[in-house]
Amino acid sequence: MADLKAHNMVEIEVRKELENQLKKRKQICHCEQCKEDMVAIALNNLKPRYVVSYKGETYTRIKELEIQFMVDVTREVIKAIELVNREPHHE
Repeated sequence: MADLKAHNMVEIEVRKELENQLKKRKQICHCEQCKEDMVAIALNNLKPRYVVSYKGETYTRIKELEIQFMVDVTREVIKAIELVNREPHHE
């Protein structure tokens, strides 16, 4: 079973949601440092959900379709954006 890899589906969804939220917030810094800080903050406040994929294709994405899961991801991403916007790690 070569090429199997575990993926944290929460990270994938956090990154997607961050890009969606930043499109709506042009005044927020979009540099890589700020975006990675936002991802890290959001992920630290969410429970990881690992799935195994074969050659990059996920076997199941059922959990990401849960309404509460997506609400939690969106909430934590917005909180992370607001925090980093108030206290960026750069000038």
